[in-house]
Amino acid sequence: MTQRTTESMAVSAPPEVVYRVVTDFEHYTEWVSDLKKIEVLERDTTGRPLEVEFRAAAFGRSTTYALRYDYSRAPEILSWHQTSGDLTAMLNGEYRFEPRESGSLVTYDLEVELLVPIPSFIKSRAAYRIQSQALRELKARAERER
Repeated sequence: MTQRTTESMAVSAPPEVVYRVVTDFEHYTEWVSDLKKIEVLERDTTGRPLEVEFRAAAFGRSTTYALRYDYSRAPEILSWHQTSGDLTAMLNGEYRFEPRESGSLVTYDLEVELLVPIPSFIKSRAAYRIQSQALRELKARAERER
């Protein structure tokens, strides 16, 4: 069963700064607490990461997954879909960056399906935790970078 969630957060940094932080994958381990390792597997002709492999803490263990990024609506939207994973069958999502008078509104849509059957209330809490933590950490990093 697929779990879908959406969350938004105001960030005191302009959208271009937030977008730059989100697409700077090589520095994620500096500010994403559950991330253990990251490797850019493929880049597009302009050098942007197209496919990125992550190793992260999840459910008391490590998980490895790869995401393929879509820049077709950038820099307003950055979307991705999972290409491989050892714990998730699907990990798709997008960030939307909207200008606001005092910075940005960042919206994070996430769609998760686990390979292992887990009660829906646990999946729901896990998806919310992933999303909330990601937005809080992104906000802190982008506000330092502005």
